[in-house]
Amino acid sequence: MTDLRDEIAREIADNTILVYGKGTKGAPRCGFTLETIQFFSAFGYPFEVVDVLENMPKRQALADLTDWPTLPKVFIKGQFYGDTDILEPMARSGELGTLLESAFAGSGVTPTIQLR
Repeated sequence: MTDLRDEIAREIADNTILVYGKGTKGAPRCGFTLETIQFFSAFGYPFEVVDVLENMPKRQALADLTDWPTLPKVFIKGQFYGDTDILEPMARSGELGTLLESAFAGSGVTPTIQLR
């Protein structure tokens, strides 16, 4: 289990926005993962999707780590945020846009889509 936790920690550290879901960015295998991919695509920042559909030990380790039983699970700059049920209100209030700007500040990454 330690190796699995180390792998998860590396994935989270290596990606400013990381989504654990069912399927991949190019081939989502559930509606909620598709919704999350579309949600982040609208912001224009790079993000990664890790498919955990077929990896029950990793899914369980993530559930234990986050105390969040369902997928997808979204991490931004190392912090767990839940899924789009949590992020959508943050987007409407402008809080998520500010969070993403801060998360990518100094990285040289700018969004491909300007929402303002």
